[in-house]
Amino acid sequence: MSALLSLVRRDLARAFAHGGAWLPLVFYLLVATLFPFAIGPDAALLAKVGNGALWTAALLAALLPVERLVRPDIVSGIFDQLAIRGQSDEGVAAAKLMAHWLSFGPPLMVATLPAAALLNFDGATLERLEIGLLLGTPGLAALGLAVAALTASLRGTSALIGLVMLPLAVPLLIFGASSGAAALKLLAATSLLFVAGAPFVAGAALRAGRS
Repeated sequence: MSALLSLVRRDLARAFAHGGAWLPLVFYLLVATLFPFAIGPDAALLAKVGNGALWTAALLAALLPVERLVRPDIVSGIFDQLAIRGQSDEGVAAAKLMAHWLSFGPPLMVATLPAAALLNFDGATLERLEIGLLLGTPGLAALGLAVAALTASLRGTSALIGLVMLPLAVPLLIFGASSGAAALKLLAATSLLFVAGAPFVAGAALRAGRS
């Protein structure tokens, strides 16, 4: 357990130190800043379509650090060392999933406060969006980890990661951008399914790459 917690702390420190955690945040805020210029000054229209725009930005921002989630640790032999120490690949994947979500999920939720002001959200819309991000960003992190592990042995995987991850993330995007309690429940269920399955998918991919 201590080794896995150390892995979480190391991944978090590396994400913030090397800019991997700041780039999605900057991208998200840029979308929130530029979107009103594209739509125009119509406050009612911004409030109506802004939720979907921010969810799309969150999805694309989640793609940015994916290529660096698994491959560097495979190259450096970190996963092999943890396996020799008796750590399961699924446990290691779960630790990396936690670190990945902590590095971009909560920062996006904080960045949503100024983004909502730019898009003229009222209090109820902002609250619904924040709850949706809290429920949905773990699913985005899980998808990112699973896809990163599946494509880690391939070269030049940036485009492939997007092609694989984006279709799988469509349910999260649809339920997150929708309004109402039923959509939030479906968002939570979908995100939970991804979070529960991602460590096993990533663990199997790591073992396959090691053999």
